[in-house]
Amino acid sequence: MGQLHVSDELDALIERIDGISATLQDNAEKSEDLGRLTDESADALVGTGAFRIGIPRELGGYEFSPRQVIDTIARITYADASAGWTFMAVQMITGTTAAYLGEVAARDLFPDVVNGRHALIAGQGTKLGDAVRVDGGYRISGHWHFASGSAMASHIHTAALCADTGEALVLTLPAESTTPVDNWDVMGLRATSSHDYLCDDVFVPDSHAYPIATTDVRHGGAIYRIGLANMAGICHTGWALGVGRRMLDELRELAVRKSGTPGATVDTQQFHAEYARAEAGLRSAHAWVSEVWADNEATLDAGEKLSTEQETLTRLMLNNTTWSVHEVGQAVYRWAGTAALRRGVLQRFFRDLHAGTQHVTSGPVVLQNCGRWLSGLAPDAHWAFLDLQEAPA
Repeated sequence: MGQLHVSDELDALIERIDGISATLQDNAEKSEDLGRLTDESADALVGTGAFRIGIPRELGGYEFSPRQVIDTIARITYADASAGWTFMAVQMITGTTAAYLGEVAARDLFPDVVNGRHALIAGQGTKLGDAVRVDGGYRISGHWHFASGSAMASHIHTAALCADTGEALVLTLPAESTTPVDNWDVMGLRATSSHDYLCDDVFVPDSHAYPIATTDVRHGGAIYRIGLANMAGICHTGWALGVGRRMLDELRELAVRKSGTPGATVDTQQFHAEYARAEAGLRSAHAWVSEVWADNEATLDAGEKLSTEQETLTRLMLNNTTWSVHEVGQAVYRWAGTAALRRGVLQRFFRDLHAGTQHVTSGPVVLQNCGRWLSGLAPDAHWAFLDLQEAPA
């Protein structure tokens, strides 16, 4: 079992990301109007090499550690929340596909990662379509939601249940084999092209399918042993932290501009206290992120799997991060006054934040399951994807 890889590429990549930050910010409004990242923003992201962070090192990727992934996503999100969401989804799906599929798929999808010749993969795995077993593979049909980043994707990964075997699978197919549904008409994250998609009786070979709950790593090291649910948790954690930091920084800049003007609310002791409380909440959440993932990384590096307690705390930490950042957003909106109503950075980040909180990984059922295990009421249960399942009697 491979050890955890900590890449030495992080600092150079962050510098390149900082170099495109202005491009992402300048294009954010136009991206919203398009419902996807502009070509300029998408090309800038690809040009940094950032999509290599989730691809196994043996295939030419950077294979960042969990905390390095969190830092990268937070940095991109800080520039534009929709760009960060698009990036986190595509890089995670691309990287896990490379890790969980074998040599045939690797040659097809990742022929020359170092020189930028590799698939970019979007899609989703929380709703199951139908898969029918046929010679050499599966024929899949279904209607799926939330294909974040699909406008950038060369391929789609999607989940389907094979009735013949009772197994839930993730299958990867060319994007042109699916039909997008133009229904991404939403309040926030409007530039993420997270629309629905369909496919009808499309063949996918065995080489491009893996079990949805797999931790069987075909390429790469220890990070991929945590499975899709925990990989998604890493990504959403980084996104939330990037949003929270940007919103507080925007409020600080606004406060400096308003201070000293007649009737400025930012010159009140109440504002000072509430800004401090918001800062403390964000930094506290960030500190717990670091604590949880430092412990998880040590376990993975020792060649062990995460315990049920570690998985529970990881999910609870994501919930805490998401809703702590939500509280930050509420404070920013309250004190920004009418500046938050007008089209611009604060309004857009506020809307994007409230779209992001609706993701299933930070939803109430996951939180309830965390409490059930931590309170000792499900001592023998274990996590299967996003569900806490009791051990068989």
